[in-house]
Amino acid sequence: MAMPRRSPPTQRVVAVIDHLVAARGRRLGLSALARELGISKPTCLGILTELVAAGYLVRDPRTLTYGLGPALVAAGRAAQGELVSGDVARRHLAPLSERYGVTCTASAVVGDEIMILEAVVPPGAPPVKVGERYPFAPPVGLMYVLWGPDEGLDRWLGREPTLPVRMDREHLRAVVERCREAGYLVESLTPAGMRLHSLMAGVAAYELPQEVRALVGEMVSSLGERVYLGADLDPRRRHPVHLVAAPTYDAGGGQEMVLTLHVGASVTGAEIARRGAELAAAASAVTAELGGRPPVRPLRETPSGSR
Repeated sequence: MAMPRRSPPTQRVVAVIDHLVAARGRRLGLSALARELGISKPTCLGILTELVAAGYLVRDPRTLTYGLGPALVAAGRAAQGELVSGDVARRHLAPLSERYGVTCTASAVVGDEIMILEAVVPPGAPPVKVGERYPFAPPVGLMYVLWGPDEGLDRWLGREPTLPVRMDREHLRAVVERCREAGYLVESLTPAGMRLHSLMAGVAAYELPQEVRALVGEMVSSLGERVYLGADLDPRRRHPVHLVAAPTYDAGGGQEMVLTLHVGASVTGAEIARRGAELAAAASAVTAELGGRPPVRPLRETPSGSR
């Protein structure tokens, strides 16, 4: 029986991915990869460029090294059918999505990016792509460190911003304290801001021309300005709300996923509080079912607000 025809170009792509998987978190540069795999540098660079563009690899702009990318998580998820955490999140988000007729998602930081891990989308709503990626650097990603250790929040604040950012640390401290106390976050965005957020999906803003970055940066609020505080929400008055978010925790009490309930409308403060409490309850149920636990926080001010 004739052997099936092999594809050397495809074999080289597979070899690059397999080599980085075997590296177990160690990032490699172009020269090292080409040498260790016996591939010419131009050919290796072409493979790496395409894999980075597709999200299967990530490239560190400072060290010029390559590592595994978040798209591999989505590929692994498809191969396994369902990730356990995503399946649990879906079961607890589905009733909320049906009750309010809105999209609910579960997402997390994977590598250096934010990835959508699960989505429950009602009939007629715009589709949400599982595996969609966003840059994890200011001003994007506050909710992914908000309920974690103060050190994680500080590290995120120390990342190079994807867009020009203004920072009011006193207000940011109030946001952190309020959201940790309530157990959920309420975010407001203007229609222009919502369109910008969608356009930023999968885009590394720092790759935009400087003049474009500055122009887009003018449309982005200071860190924390899009978050409602308790005093901002009049129970009887309507407030424009983009989404409500709540965290899940792992077995060590670290923030794991963020569950979101999209609103995209003006609702009363009382209604916001009701949806926030329901989403926080769903997040607590997911945490418990996955064997996690909420963190025990020290009674002190957050470093990010007191520096």
